[in-house]
Amino acid sequence: MTSLPPRAVFVTRETDFDLLLAKHATREQTRFFLDRRGQSLVEVEARHRAFEAVLTGARAAIPESWRQVHVLRGNLDRFLFTPEDIVIAVGQDGLVANLAKYLSGQPVLGINPAPELYDGVLTRHTPDALPRLLKGVAVGRAEAEARTMVEAELENGERLRALNEIFIGHRSHQSARYYIETGKTAEEQSSSGLIVATGTGATGWARSIMEASKIRMQLNPVNREAGYFVREPFPSVRTGTDVRAGVLAGQKTLTITSHMNEGGVIFADGIEQDFIAFEWGRVAKLHVANEALNLVVG
Repeated sequence: MTSLPPRAVFVTRETDFDLLLAKHATREQTRFFLDRRGQSLVEVEARHRAFEAVLTGARAAIPESWRQVHVLRGNLDRFLFTPEDIVIAVGQDGLVANLAKYLSGQPVLGINPAPELYDGVLTRHTPDALPRLLKGVAVGRAEAEARTMVEAELENGERLRALNEIFIGHRSHQSARYYIETGKTAEEQSSSGLIVATGTGATGWARSIMEASKIRMQLNPVNREAGYFVREPFPSVRTGTDVRAGVLAGQKTLTITSHMNEGGVIFADGIEQDFIAFEWGRVAKLHVANEALNLVVG
């Protein structure tokens, strides 16, 4: 049986112009909206055209014998990836984090369409490098990093994976109440929630928590390790603050039991609308995921 040729899956998000046009219906209404706020449609359109040019060039670089498809970030939860896919994320670093949880080992190439706008930690390649990278991936010779991911596993079998971090807390500004256990240490807590972050995520949200709390933790993006950080734990006659941060290495697990009657949530990589309800009595076990992001680096 002849194997299928690779399928190039391009993943992007809408540009600012796309979003504005969807909201205001016409270009003239969009211009009027921006003018009233002292902003220029010319600049927004210029960025849009530049992005479209990069995407068009990237799609033209795909070998004719390959299949290809374009998926918007908002449709990832309805898209079925296949084993022969080669995923090409064109955009900012967060786009790679958004799609990572939907993959199962497929190689990911991150293309930075605007180095003057995006750092390019995960989307580190220039558009003109794509043909060479595709050849390397197709024959299994491209250098790749297995970027560690974290996972929340609930008592009913629900799972949620993340490349950067998983958040557990209350969906509003109310305090999150829960029971936290790690190893032989456990306590009741009331806090602003907690995150479990990978080495990839340690440069983002986790970094700001570490700077605010004076906690120092070195996490390697490719080691099987993650760090947990409790945000602003509150001491009271019922709640403690001893369990603030630590490392989950290998098979070590952090167990959280919800004591929130309503409003408790778990979400991954900052996508708040894609959450799991975490209300009273629900139990989440957080640990390093078995799956990793297969990020092509050279």
